[in-house]
Amino acid sequence: MNRFKSLALASLLLAFGAGCSHNPNKASKIETKMERSEDISRDEKVGIKDGNMIVQKKVEMNEELRKMQNDVYSLEDRVYGNRKYGSQGLYGTLKACRGKLVSKEMGGDGKLMWTEPLERITDKEEEFNIGLDEHDKIVGVSEEFLKDRITRFKNYKSVLQKREDEYQEKLEICDTDLASREHEMKKKSAHAGGKGATAKTTAEPASAESGTGAAESADE
Repeated sequence: MNRFKSLALASLLLAFGAGCSHNPNKASKIETKMERSEDISRDEKVGIKDGNMIVQKKVEMNEELRKMQNDVYSLEDRVYGNRKYGSQGLYGTLKACRGKLVSKEMGGDGKLMWTEPLERITDKEEEFNIGLDEHDKIVGVSEEFLKDRITRFKNYKSVLQKREDEYQEKLEICDTDLASREHEMKKKSAHAGGKGATAKTTAEPASAESGTGAAESADE
């Protein structure tokens, strides 16, 4: 029995030790030196490493993260617009199109049924740890593991790309419906105008005949 307990305890300690030794957020040394390396682009080189011919891309993570975040913010502005710069994005353009489609001018009742939620997914409330820093200044500090930040923004990008495709498709459908409705309204307007012109033309001979009769009576 004691033997089984010892084996179980040893297995548990081994598993715990393996779990502790694997920390993806710990900074580890990466060997980037290659033999006979030649530049392909600013970030890429071709060369030999451990006897293998490889293409190596090496980036500075501050620049890479900044680029990733800017790409996501630009994509979100394209989808939802930006109030600061007065852009309405695909979301606002679709809402305006749907509004025109149900307007009284287009034969609707003027009541827009809008159920699309406006969700700017990057609007995240920062949680700060407030205190004194090493220079005795009162500061607020928030921290996040680098890999977690990268994963978060990759997920943002994936969600926003899906929404961009969805809104683009809905907008194309709305534009087609609006063009069709405008065509119908023009036809109705032209038809109504034609009827008015016909009625006016019919009334003119009758007036002429009436005038002739009056003139004859006066001659008598």
